[in-house]
Amino acid sequence: MATDPYAELVDVVHAFMNNKTQQAVGGVGGVLGTITSSGLKLDDFKYELKDYLVAELPGRLTLPARKEKAKVLSSSSEDSEPQGFEFENTEIEEANWQLANALKAGDRVLAIRILGGNEVVVICKVVTIDG
Repeated sequence: MATDPYAELVDVVHAFMNNKTQQAVGGVGGVLGTITSSGLKLDDFKYELKDYLVAELPGRLTLPARKEKAKVLSSSSEDSEPQGFEFENTEIEEANWQLANALKAGDRVLAIRILGGNEVVVICKVVTIDG
């Protein structure tokens, strides 16, 4: 019985496209890692990365109205009793959350691979929830 040449062509093209798709998305996606004293160690990669990126989130910061207590210190008097302060709702136009400045060795982080896995961007610090 003769084989269908079109079916064979479809099978070859399908296998080729499946292989190329796996290559394209392989090494892309989220991964947990640990900040080290000299770089980033991803959980699924053998070597420490010395060169990686860290997300920085510029934008507008809104602080809600709130009440706080604090001690007022001055050079001419002893420590005062805590006093109440009321803060109005505040918007800071050019706030910038800089994760890179807050990370330290031992911190667990979520990172994503981009550019086919050639670059890694640390997105945030991750913590366990004590329940």
